Amino acid sequence: MKILALETATEACSAALLIDGNVIERYQVQPRMHSQLILPMLDELLAEAGVTLAALDAIAFGRGPGAFTGVRIAVGVAQGAAFAADLPVVPVSTLAALAQRGFRELGWRRLLPAYDARMREVYWGAYEVDAQGLVSARVADEVCAPDRVTLPDGGGWQGVGAGWGSYRDLLDQRLGDAVGEVNADLLCSAHDVALLGTAGFARGESVAAELAAPVYLRDKVASRPGESRAG
Repeated sequence: MKILALETATEACSAALLIDGNVIERYQVQPRMHSQLILPMLDELLAEAGVTLAALDAIAFGRGPGAFTGVRIAVGVAQGAAFAADLPVVPVSTLAALAQRGFRELGWRRLLPAYDARMREVYWGAYEVDAQGLVSARVADEVCAPDRVTLPDGGGWQGVGAGWGSYRDLLDQRLGDAVGEVNADLLCSAHDVALLGTAGFARGESVAAELAAPVYLRDKVASRPGESRAG
């Protein structure tokens, strides 16, 4: 199995190449530089592995939610590369990818990923790790005020993502003792998009390149001039 993955929805820009279970990655935290960084990253990975786009099985991309411009970059680059090599694409939730990184790096198994969605809201999800070591959603991804997030059943949850840094007090009030540790510094990574994209491909979740699309949890996307928009 060979999957190229990219993730540009948050402050981190990253690309990863998974070949037969092994992952190599490029990762930089460079806000507002994603459009300049992502294509060279993809080229470097392919050159390092000695493979061409045409030799891949699919391209996975972070579909959002996240920064409006960042999500559009991921969709556009994934589409362009997939069209060029006649490959399918696999959309992956950025909240799921963040939760997957929380398990991969911290070992946490019940995860509440949260991004700051601006306008006093958070992008929010609840994921548990299955027997295969992959996260699965307990509630649907949502955008809402931090004091209205969906409360999953049970306890032993851990929080990951910048939304916890922005709204920790409100989230703690909402969730109470259900949440233990929190890592507000964790960002999404293409490594985890690759892992989840591979599983999605095996489940038949790939689509044709022209059907690649971002996921916006708000009905309307708006911003002031000069501001980054969120989807």
